[in-house]
Amino acid sequence: MAGQVFLVQFVIVVLLVGAAVAAVVLQSARDALQEGKREAVVAAHTFANAPGVVQAFRSPDPTKVLQPKAEAARKRSGVDFVVALSTQGIRYTYPYPEEIGKKFVGTIQPALHGHTVVEQVGGPPLPAGKGTAVQAVVPVTDAHGTVVGLVSAGITVKNVSGLWMPQLPLILGAGAGTFVVATAGTTLVARRLRRQTRGLAPEELARLYKHHDAVLHSVREGVLITDADDRLLLANDEALRLLGLPPGAKGRPVRELDLPEPLTRLLASAGPVTDQVYRVEDRLLAVNKRPTVPDTGPDGSVVTLRDTTELAAVTGRAEVARERLTLLYEAGVRVGTTLDVLHTAEELAEVAVPQFAEAVTVDLLDSVLRGWEPTAEGWRHLRRAAITGDTRMIPVYPVGELITISPKGPQMRTLQQGRGVLEPDLRQAPDWQAQDPGRARKALECGLRSLVAVPLQARGMPLGVANFYRMAGSPAYGPEDLSFAEELAARAAVAIDNARRFTREHKMAVTLQRSLLPRGQPEQEALDVAWRYLPAEGRGVGGDWFDVIPLSCARVALVIGDVVGYGLHAAATMGRLRTAVHNFSTLDLPVDEVLGNLDDLVVRMDNEERPNGAAEGHEGEGVTGATCLYAIYDPVTGTCTMARAGHPGPLVVSPEGVVSSPEVPASAPLGLGGYPFETAQLRLAEGSQLVLYTDGLVENRSRDIDTGLADLRRALDGAGGRNPEEACRAVIDGLKPDHPCDDIALLVARTRLFPPSHVADWDVPSDPAMVPSVRAQCRERLCDWGLEETAFTTELVLSELVTNAIRYGAPPVRARLLYGRSLICEVADCSSTSPRLRRAATTDEGGRGMFLVAQFSQRWGTRYTPRGKVIWAEQALHGGAASGAGQRPVDALLEQFGEATL
Repeated sequence: MAGQVFLVQFVIVVLLVGAAVAAVVLQSARDALQEGKREAVVAAHTFANAPGVVQAFRSPDPTKVLQPKAEAARKRSGVDFVVALSTQGIRYTYPYPEEIGKKFVGTIQPALHGHTVVEQVGGPPLPAGKGTAVQAVVPVTDAHGTVVGLVSAGITVKNVSGLWMPQLPLILGAGAGTFVVATAGTTLVARRLRRQTRGLAPEELARLYKHHDAVLHSVREGVLITDADDRLLLANDEALRLLGLPPGAKGRPVRELDLPEPLTRLLASAGPVTDQVYRVEDRLLAVNKRPTVPDTGPDGSVVTLRDTTELAAVTGRAEVARERLTLLYEAGVRVGTTLDVLHTAEELAEVAVPQFAEAVTVDLLDSVLRGWEPTAEGWRHLRRAAITGDTRMIPVYPVGELITISPKGPQMRTLQQGRGVLEPDLRQAPDWQAQDPGRARKALECGLRSLVAVPLQARGMPLGVANFYRMAGSPAYGPEDLSFAEELAARAAVAIDNARRFTREHKMAVTLQRSLLPRGQPEQEALDVAWRYLPAEGRGVGGDWFDVIPLSCARVALVIGDVVGYGLHAAATMGRLRTAVHNFSTLDLPVDEVLGNLDDLVVRMDNEERPNGAAEGHEGEGVTGATCLYAIYDPVTGTCTMARAGHPGPLVVSPEGVVSSPEVPASAPLGLGGYPFETAQLRLAEGSQLVLYTDGLVENRSRDIDTGLADLRRALDGAGGRNPEEACRAVIDGLKPDHPCDDIALLVARTRLFPPSHVADWDVPSDPAMVPSVRAQCRERLCDWGLEETAFTTELVLSELVTNAIRYGAPPVRARLLYGRSLICEVADCSSTSPRLRRAATTDEGGRGMFLVAQFSQRWGTRYTPRGKVIWAEQALHGGAASGAGQRPVDALLEQFGEATL
């Protein structure tokens, strides 16, 4: 409606503006024409009566005299032309000289008789425009009244039309203002209409009324509306039925409707009423009353009537249904809070008591408890997993006992059929009594009466049986109870199956994890080592790992790390990293180079897991990183060199029991690529304990890392007199959470020092002639150690290493013997060249030195140092003799020479 009114107003404004413009144009044109005529007449008369004009007309050359005067008069008067004419109509003057002498266009006859002529006529081109709109012709007379010539003045159409243009903006502005006022008025009217109709269109209002009327008369609730005088204004069909009102009751006072007196008083009262029950004949009506317009005084009331006669019968069933729904909701919340099979079975038994049962037992297949896939072969043997309720007076199988169920009992039937079995009265259940007659008789004597046995099955495979019992004082189970028990068991079975599958995967992951971790301590004499590894609960095993790796020259490497993620993928990644660390350690690389190579490996593994930048959607998408701490302990010097890549720093317990945190620079975690790893060198006193750990030991959901580190320091405080095993036990007992959510790895190593008496070293001059003296010193020291049987082999190995260092290395050269579990020969020089083992040809004069070293040694190798390299060879000792002293290496050497050569 508002839009239509606005459209009409817009059309009216446009028409009014057009009419006003047309009227102004016409009026301006008319006024301009009259004004032009007047100006033309005035200009013509003024020029005609000017002094000297008559004499000019009678002069021999009128044009020469009149042309300047005519142009000057034209410019002063503002007309478009002033033309002097002869009595024959020939132009004496004109704005354009070429038009002079031509015939004048216009009427001149009346002017020749002394009259003034005003007319609209065209003419030759003029300065102000083409053609003449208005021109006046007047006579020029002498003193005797004789017409001696004519003068014409005129204004063009262009000058006339410009007179009405200044009024056009005013007209358009007035029209625009009118349009704005009309728009504002329409907007206000539209808003008022929207408020009054609540934004509804007329069609919507009509449809709303129809819907309102349809709903009002179709609801199963009576509706009455009364006015301020207690007259009935409206009553729907349900109200007429409930109150027995006649169809003509509308408009009558409520006191004339023959209603029960209490209900009449309520309808005539002014106060609100909420759910008051009144009897009308054989019905119980719940009545609610509210004013039609609250907070505005008496203005009628709305009364609703609800028949509650059948509500009492339905209320009992609804309450039972509500309790069952509440119990199902509690079961969804309480069952399956952990991924432990036994705990989930206990939660199922607890949630059903006492709302649904007075005693509950849960029996599961043995394979389910172990995490295996359930099979039908194990149905005869179930293990009691949970008992809840008043079972002290009832003889039931205890938790953990293996139960052999009867082939015809309700438990076997529910497993075979895949649905619940109802026994309303156990006194009439011979199959149940046949399971264990003695227990059954005692249970019946204690008051056990009703049973519902339902299968716990997931993915179509039964996992066990849940048994719900009621005593003699409770109602017996019915079909509705059976359906509810099946629903409850179905929800719990999913949780049990999830826990079973987690148990299986967790065991697999733990098995893999433990198989990849060290199983025993390697043979070494630098450290006393103990460790602990505890897998996480609930999230699967992680990637925590550690290792103790014997290195050359009695040194030992300690490694501990943590791979990001959980599950089999993390365990497998950990195994790859541990293998890589072993390989890098075999190369005798410095600690920072080991971590650098590990970093490159993790980057490559991450790229392999995510080809083309996208993972294939399996567990542990991408390695994403790992942390590691790598340390090398040298028992000869008592120094420990270490570096860490994003891993928590170590702790050191002095022999006196003082706990300290050495400053080991923290570098970026593995997998970021391109970052250097800084090293730190510590000097540890003999008997010091180096403690390495993963973050799962000091950090969890309930404890931040600072608190965990403080607890760890307290657990280690005073541990100087303990051995590593005791220190591990004290730390785990003090810091292990009840349910660890992350793997825990702990490594404690107590340092030893090589006895000075078992170390011999010499500075070797860079002269091959000094090799025999080195051999003599070696023989003398071996005799002091009681290793005379190894003297020949050791002298041979040492002389070859020293000779190579003198010939191919760089001074200074230094030799060293270490006597421990094995006999180690070391030769150090300042060259970075490394010897190679090769097989010399029969005609070669050299090239057999390193072959001899390799044959007489258990193992040998090269270790690079900041100042050069160290070539070492290790001989195993058995009863004081080197194992490599047999004839096999010599025979192998001699086989290279033929008989002719010998």
